[in-house]
Amino acid sequence: MLRGRTVLLLLVLWAYLCSHGDGLRALRRTTGGRRGDAGVGLTLMGQDANGVPLRRSKRGWMWNQFFLLEEYTGLDHQYVGKLHSDGDRGDGSIRYVLTGDGAGSLFIIDENSGDIHATKRLDREEKAYYTLRAKAVNRITNTSLEGESEFIIKIHDINDNEPKFTKDPYFTEVPEMSPLGTVVTQVTATDADDPTYGNSARVVYSILQGQPYFSVEPNTGVIKTALPNMDRETKENYVVVIQAKDMAGQMGGLSGTTTVSITLSDVNDNPPRFPKSLYEFKAPESTEPGSTVAVLRATDADIGRNAEMYYRITSSDGPAMFDISTNRSTQDGVITLRKSLDFERKRSYTLRIQVENSNPDPRFLLYAATTDGATVKLIVEDVDEPPVFDRVGYVMEVKEDVAVGTIIGSVSATDPDSSRSPVRYSIDRRTDMDRVLNVHPGNGSVFMLRTLDREDIAWHNVSVIATEFNNPRLMSRVPVYVRVLDVNDNAPTFATYYETFVCENAKANQRIQTVSAADADEPIGGHRFFFSLAHEASVKANFTVRDNKDNTAGILTRRNSYSRLQRSTYLVPVVISDSDFPMQSSTNTLTVHVCTCDREGNMQLCNQEALVLTAGLSTGALMAIIFCVLILLMIVVLFAALRRQQRKKEPLIISKEDVRDNVVSYNDEGGGEEDTQAFDIGTLRNPEATEESKQRRDIKPETLHPPVRRTVILPPAHRDNADVRNFINQRLQENDQDPTAPPYDSLATYAYEGSGSVAESLSSLGSMTTEGDQDYNYLSEWGPRFKKLADLYGGEDSDSCRDS
Repeated sequence: MLRGRTVLLLLVLWAYLCSHGDGLRALRRTTGGRRGDAGVGLTLMGQDANGVPLRRSKRGWMWNQFFLLEEYTGLDHQYVGKLHSDGDRGDGSIRYVLTGDGAGSLFIIDENSGDIHATKRLDREEKAYYTLRAKAVNRITNTSLEGESEFIIKIHDINDNEPKFTKDPYFTEVPEMSPLGTVVTQVTATDADDPTYGNSARVVYSILQGQPYFSVEPNTGVIKTALPNMDRETKENYVVVIQAKDMAGQMGGLSGTTTVSITLSDVNDNPPRFPKSLYEFKAPESTEPGSTVAVLRATDADIGRNAEMYYRITSSDGPAMFDISTNRSTQDGVITLRKSLDFERKRSYTLRIQVENSNPDPRFLLYAATTDGATVKLIVEDVDEPPVFDRVGYVMEVKEDVAVGTIIGSVSATDPDSSRSPVRYSIDRRTDMDRVLNVHPGNGSVFMLRTLDREDIAWHNVSVIATEFNNPRLMSRVPVYVRVLDVNDNAPTFATYYETFVCENAKANQRIQTVSAADADEPIGGHRFFFSLAHEASVKANFTVRDNKDNTAGILTRRNSYSRLQRSTYLVPVVISDSDFPMQSSTNTLTVHVCTCDREGNMQLCNQEALVLTAGLSTGALMAIIFCVLILLMIVVLFAALRRQQRKKEPLIISKEDVRDNVVSYNDEGGGEEDTQAFDIGTLRNPEATEESKQRRDIKPETLHPPVRRTVILPPAHRDNADVRNFINQRLQENDQDPTAPPYDSLATYAYEGSGSVAESLSSLGSMTTEGDQDYNYLSEWGPRFKKLADLYGGEDSDSCRDS
């Protein structure tokens, strides 16, 4: 039957080639053409994959292909096939030539026999086929005997590559409590072998590790859950090993593996739970409202957002005493105090706390409880507390005329502790610096220490301190507000100073002024003042007072005319009384000036006092102005006297011939080249102006007992200048005996011309180095400017010699 099929296929092929000329010609070229045409046909004689020689007649449609197995492991070169020309007589006249992919390196040909061999081990995965060209040439003439033929060497695949996964390892996750068959992920493996040849590249997946939790589909590599409702809280991480095997999983196939790390992600399938059903906490009664008194911690097997919870108080025997909130970072329930605790009133509280998920999952609401509860017992601890006043503040009233020592009220405080310690009271003197009030230390009675004056201070605010006898450090204080009640102890007076004028031609009962009253007291019903003319002035009254019944009164004229020449000023005494008990009254004076007026009543002329007062200057202002004028006059007189005294003074030296003029001239010339400080010659001109015993303080004395200097005696010829000589001698002697005197006093500066000068110093300091008299003969060498000095001092030696 197989032979019949083969014959049938050959017949069909022959018919196809006959109907297509090109195919027939190709076949003829392959089979060598006519036998008589030598060298025209080139025959390919190869082998199949099993080494069986290929026959043209059987497989003519693959006439131009050689097949070669990859990964040849033999020692000799692998035989590929043979080229043969019909013109080859076997005498060596024909040479075969091979060109194309790998010719000469991978593939070599025997030029005499046409045998083709592969020189190297080939890998189909690197290159699946090679295209080469072959021809037969005359060895002598090197001419081609026939056209070049092209053929292909195809590498037959063998199963030499194992499947490889695209990732290794895989990481994925799947929600916990997922149903059976939930897709987790898909793995993929590839095989480098030829997928079109056999089963070398056909991969099948299997699971090596991870059962019975997961499974894998053999053909697709899809991993699914193999168990329902896997719990993350029981096991969270799984490692699954997947194998990919080629050859469709048959024996002998190659395989590769990969690892899949699967994590169960959390779902909110667990409610929060309290570790205990009863909690007990303690809090001192001194705990401030808003403070934390207890912290509860519930646990939840879930994580992240699924573990968030909130707490609430479902019942409590202390309504509105506590609050509870959730600490979002720790998920703790924090109980805080809303009101103050009192051990003596209630010593414990019981609360019922409930906790539940903040984000419940509806899928699990029907399977398990979502809330949990616990009981909290809070025990109040006793604390030694300070005394407590029965009021937050006291208001007391006292009249301002109350006597010293009068009790005006009392305060009361008790020890809230069970010991009920006695309480001692005292006044906080920082709030009562004037020591107006005091309190009885035993019963808390507040009494007066001083009389009060409402018009001075209407309220007195003090603090009373209560301390325990047993523990004086525990104290509390309460404010006491003392209101001073008014009594009628002040007489009403004019609201302001009143002064007016009346015209000489005034008519009787003409109102010239309206006055009002003021009273420092504050009666409950308000002020009511009564005005009247003083009794002593009502006999020969020039004016009358009319009470307006509204706390004001009008001053009216009583005559038809007034004479400014007869009397220029009237003093009207007005009596003002109040309506309180006891009634208080005072007499106030209104000053009225008589003025000349026109017909309309406008003032034209008044006395000097009236004009000044009308201008608005008071007596105090006038006195201040006069005082300032007197001060200015005194300053001017004093300045003029000083100027006059200065003009009367005459200079000490008047004549230019006087020897003292030389001193002034020397002062004008200045000191030596290095002497840049001028000196004051005023001392020589007025010797009396110099202090007698003034000492210099800027130089420390070198000795406490300076050497005694001899006074220079001037010649008799110059005794007419005794005042200058006496002054110089006096100063010279003072400087010699004063160790603190520097060399730049008035006389020394005058005598010192500078270290850079040719002339030597005339200072008296130089006299300390010698006990002899000074020699001033060198002054005659200094020129005409020093002639008088040379005559004054230079002749001493000669006079002395003559005297001797």
